[in-house]
Amino acid sequence: MSLNLSIDRLTTIIRAFAQEMTILISMYGGYVLKYIGDAVLAFFVVDTNDTNDFYDNENKAKYSSNNNNDNFDSLSYSNVISCAYTMIKVVQEGINPILNQNDYPDLKVRIGINFGEIAVVKYGVDMDEYNNMILKRPHLDLIGYTISIAVKMTSLAKPDHIVIGEELFSLLEGKLKDTFKQLSITPDLWNYSTETTGKIYSVYENIR
Repeated sequence: MSLNLSIDRLTTIIRAFAQEMTILISMYGGYVLKYIGDAVLAFFVVDTNDTNDFYDNENKAKYSSNNNNDNFDSLSYSNVISCAYTMIKVVQEGINPILNQNDYPDLKVRIGINFGEIAVVKYGVDMDEYNNMILKRPHLDLIGYTISIAVKMTSLAKPDHIVIGEELFSLLEGKLKDTFKQLSITPDLWNYSTETTGKIYSVYENIR
C-alpha cells in the first residue's frame, strides 16, 4: 500500500487498523505491547499453575463438573485463536467496506501466534508532568525466543490467515485443532529450531 497510496491515506488506514485491533485484543483479555509500523504486537497471559484464577464464578461452575483444570486450560489457549479469527472478520466485514466507500483498497492481515515463556525487561522510566505533578511510567519490553518466533512466523501466513507455533498447536483440542494443518516449509525460508530438541520448529496454518 505504501507504494500506491499517499502518506496521509496510508496513515489513516494504519491508525484505524491499530485502533480496532487494540479494542479487540482488550475485549479478549489481551494486552498491546507496542505498535511496529503497520503491525500490532500483543500478548495474552496464561497462568499454567492455576488457570482457575482467571475465570469468574459462572465459568468455574460451568466447567467444575470435570474436577480438573483441562477445560480451563483449553479455554485459555483457544481464546487467543478466537481473537485472531475475530480480527480477520472485523477487517473483512467492518473496516474494508468503509475503506471501499472512500476509495481505499482492501486491507489484508497476517497473524502469527506462539506460546511460551517470555521475559519482562525494564529499560528505564518515562516521566510526564501533569497539573504540576510528575508521573513516572516504567518503560517495559518483552523479549525471548517465543516472541521472536511469533514475529517471524507472521510472514509465513497468507493474507487473512493465521499461523501458530507447535507449542500452541499441541495445547489445542478437538475441532479447533482440526482447523489447522502443518505447513511444509523449506529450510531456506524457515530454520528456527525447538529449544529442547534442536529440531525444526513446526508451524501450522488455519484451513478455514
